[in-house]
Amino acid sequence: MINLTITDKELKVTDAIKNYIEEKLTRVEKYFGDEEILVNVKTKAERNNQIAEMYITVAGSNFKAVTEEKDLYASIDKDIDIIEGQIRKVKTKKERMQKDNSIKQITFSGEEEIGLEDEVLKTLYYDIKPMSIEDAKIELKGKQNNLFLPFVDSLTGKVCVIYKLNDGKNFGVVEPEA
Repeated sequence: MINLTITDKELKVTDAIKNYIEEKLTRVEKYFGDEEILVNVKTKAERNNQIAEMYITVAGSNFKAVTEEKDLYASIDKDIDIIEGQIRKVKTKKERMQKDNSIKQITFSGEEEIGLEDEVLKTLYYDIKPMSIEDAKIELKGKQNNLFLPFVDSLTGKVCVIYKLNDGKNFGVVEPEA
Protein backbone atom coordinates (compact mmCIF):
# COMPACT_ATOMS: atom_id res chain seq x y z
CA MET A 1 0.00 0.00 0.00
CA ILE A 2 1.48 3.31 -1.10
CA ASN A 3 0.92 6.49 0.89
CA LEU A 4 1.93 9.25 -1.54
CA THR A 5 2.54 12.92 -0.69
CA ILE A 6 3.54 15.37 -3.41
CA THR A 7 4.86 18.83 -2.63
CA ASP A 8 5.47 21.33 -5.40
CA LYS A 9 7.49 24.53 -5.42
CA GLU A 10 7.33 26.90 -8.39
CA LEU A 11 6.02 23.98 -10.42
CA LYS A 12 2.38 22.93 -10.51
CA VAL A 13 1.92 19.16 -10.28
CA THR A 14 -0.92 18.07 -12.54
CA ASP A 15 -3.07 14.97 -12.21
CA ALA A 16 -1.15 13.48 -15.12
CA ILE A 17 2.14 13.81 -13.21
CA LYS A 18 0.55 12.37 -10.06
CA ASN A 19 -0.79 9.40 -12.04
CA TYR A 20 2.62 8.95 -13.68
CA ILE A 21 4.35 8.84 -10.28
CA GLU A 22 1.79 6.33 -8.96
CA GLU A 23 2.26 4.17 -12.04
CA LYS A 24 6.06 4.21 -11.68
CA LEU A 25 5.86 3.38 -7.96
CA THR A 26 4.48 -0.06 -8.82
CA ARG A 27 8.11 -0.94 -9.64
CA VAL A 28 8.96 -0.27 -5.99
CA GLU A 29 5.78 -1.79 -4.56
CA LYS A 30 6.57 -5.26 -5.93
CA TYR A 31 9.54 -5.55 -3.53
CA PHE A 32 7.46 -5.04 -0.38
CA GLY A 33 4.11 -6.72 -0.99
CA ASP A 34 1.48 -5.54 1.51
CA GLU A 35 3.78 -3.38 3.63
CA GLU A 36 2.96 0.31 3.91
CA ILE A 37 5.22 2.44 1.73
CA LEU A 38 5.51 6.12 2.60
CA VAL A 39 6.49 8.18 -0.44
CA ASN A 40 7.25 11.88 -0.35
CA VAL A 41 7.91 13.57 -3.69
CA LYS A 42 9.05 17.17 -3.94
CA THR A 43 9.11 18.89 -7.30
CA LYS A 44 10.62 22.25 -8.12
CA ALA A 45 11.98 24.23 -11.01
CA GLU A 46 15.42 25.82 -11.02
CA ARG A 47 16.79 27.66 -14.03
CA ASN A 48 15.79 25.57 -17.04
CA ASN A 49 15.68 22.29 -15.14
CA GLN A 50 12.95 20.48 -13.25
CA ILE A 51 13.94 18.65 -10.09
CA ALA A 52 12.23 15.65 -8.54
CA GLU A 53 13.23 14.61 -5.03
CA MET A 54 11.84 11.26 -3.95
CA TYR A 55 11.98 9.92 -0.40
CA ILE A 56 10.65 6.46 0.40
CA THR A 57 10.31 4.90 3.84
CA VAL A 58 9.32 1.26 4.13
CA ALA A 59 9.98 -1.52 6.63
CA GLY A 60 12.42 0.64 8.61
CA SER A 61 14.51 1.49 5.54
CA ASN A 62 14.85 4.89 3.89
CA PHE A 63 15.61 5.48 0.24
CA LYS A 64 16.31 8.81 -1.44
CA ALA A 65 16.90 10.05 -4.97
CA VAL A 66 17.25 13.59 -6.28
CA THR A 67 17.57 14.20 -10.02
CA GLU A 68 17.50 17.21 -12.26
CA GLU A 69 16.36 17.07 -15.89
CA LYS A 70 14.83 19.39 -18.46
CA ASP A 71 11.64 17.29 -18.26
CA LEU A 72 9.93 16.37 -14.98
CA TYR A 73 8.91 12.95 -16.33
CA ALA A 74 12.56 12.10 -17.07
CA SER A 75 13.55 13.23 -13.59
CA ILE A 76 10.87 10.98 -12.05
CA ASP A 77 12.07 8.04 -14.16
CA LYS A 78 15.64 8.52 -12.96
CA ASP A 79 14.50 8.75 -9.33
CA ILE A 80 12.62 5.46 -9.65
CA ASP A 81 15.64 3.80 -11.29
CA ILE A 82 17.94 4.99 -8.49
CA ILE A 83 15.59 3.95 -5.69
CA GLU A 84 14.89 0.57 -7.27
CA GLY A 85 18.66 -0.03 -7.42
CA GLN A 86 19.00 0.93 -3.74
CA ILE A 87 16.17 -1.41 -2.77
CA ARG A 88 17.68 -4.33 -4.71
CA LYS A 89 21.04 -3.70 -3.06
CA VAL A 90 19.52 -3.68 0.45
CA LYS A 91 17.38 -6.77 -0.26
CA THR A 92 20.37 -8.69 -1.66
CA LYS A 93 22.49 -7.74 1.34
CA LYS A 94 19.77 -8.85 3.80
CA GLU A 95 19.25 -12.15 1.94
CA ARG A 96 23.00 -12.80 1.91
CA MET A 97 23.24 -12.10 5.65
CA GLN A 98 20.31 -14.42 6.38
CA LYS A 99 21.86 -17.13 4.21
CA ASP A 100 25.24 -16.74 5.93
CA ASN A 101 23.62 -16.84 9.37
CA SER A 102 21.62 -19.96 8.53
CA ILE A 103 24.78 -21.71 7.32
CA LYS A 104 26.64 -20.71 10.49
CA GLN A 105 23.88 -22.20 12.66
CA ILE A 106 24.13 -25.66 11.10
CA THR A 107 25.82 -28.10 13.47
CA PHE A 108 26.88 -31.61 12.66
CA SER A 109 26.31 -34.15 15.40
CA GLY A 110 27.77 -37.12 13.56
CA GLU A 111 29.57 -37.92 10.35
CA GLU A 112 27.07 -40.63 9.42
CA GLU A 113 24.32 -38.03 9.00
CA ILE A 114 26.17 -36.16 6.26
CA GLY A 115 27.75 -39.16 4.55
CA LEU A 116 31.41 -38.39 5.24
CA GLU A 117 32.35 -41.62 6.92
CA ASP A 118 35.53 -43.24 5.59
CA GLU A 119 36.13 -40.48 3.04
CA VAL A 120 39.53 -39.00 2.20
CA LEU A 121 38.86 -35.28 2.52
CA LYS A 122 42.34 -33.86 2.01
CA THR A 123 45.65 -34.94 0.53
CA LEU A 124 48.94 -33.33 1.56
CA TYR A 125 52.22 -33.76 -0.26
CA TYR A 126 55.61 -33.49 1.47
CA ASP A 127 59.19 -33.52 0.33
CA ILE A 128 60.75 -36.23 2.52
CA LYS A 129 64.41 -35.58 3.35
CA PRO A 130 66.86 -37.74 5.24
CA MET A 131 67.63 -36.24 8.67
CA SER A 132 68.10 -37.16 12.29
CA ILE A 133 65.25 -37.01 14.79
CA GLU A 134 66.89 -33.92 16.37
CA ASP A 135 67.07 -32.15 13.00
CA ALA A 136 63.42 -33.05 12.31
CA LYS A 137 62.43 -31.66 15.72
CA ILE A 138 64.25 -28.36 15.02
CA GLU A 139 62.63 -28.06 11.57
CA LEU A 140 59.15 -28.77 12.97
CA LYS A 141 59.64 -26.16 15.71
CA GLY A 142 60.39 -23.60 12.99
CA LYS A 143 57.09 -24.28 11.23
CA GLN A 144 54.36 -22.57 13.24
CA ASN A 145 51.31 -24.07 11.48
CA ASN A 146 52.56 -27.62 10.97
CA LEU A 147 51.69 -30.28 13.51
CA PHE A 148 53.79 -33.04 11.96
CA LEU A 149 56.70 -33.60 9.58
CA PRO A 150 57.51 -36.77 7.66
CA PHE A 151 61.21 -37.53 7.16
CA VAL A 152 63.64 -40.36 6.45
CA ASP A 153 65.59 -41.24 9.59
CA SER A 154 69.24 -40.93 8.59
CA LEU A 155 70.26 -43.66 11.12
CA THR A 156 67.71 -46.35 10.19
CA GLY A 157 66.70 -45.31 6.64
CA LYS A 158 63.00 -45.70 7.59
CA VAL A 159 60.27 -43.18 6.78
CA CYS A 160 59.15 -41.64 10.08
CA VAL A 161 56.82 -38.87 11.20
CA ILE A 162 57.56 -36.46 14.02
CA TYR A 163 54.57 -34.63 15.53
CA LYS A 164 53.82 -32.02 18.17
CA LEU A 165 51.99 -33.28 21.24
CA ASN A 166 48.95 -31.41 22.57
CA ASP A 167 51.04 -29.53 25.12
CA GLY A 168 52.89 -27.86 22.21
CA LYS A 169 56.28 -28.33 23.92
CA ASN A 170 56.97 -32.02 23.43
CA PHE A 171 57.12 -34.27 20.38
CA GLY A 172 56.27 -37.81 19.35
CA VAL A 173 57.73 -39.97 16.57
CA VAL A 174 55.92 -42.55 14.47
CA GLU A 175 58.30 -45.20 13.10
CA PRO A 176 57.39 -48.34 11.11
CA GLU A 177 58.24 -51.71 12.71
CA ALA A 178 59.55 -53.45 9.63
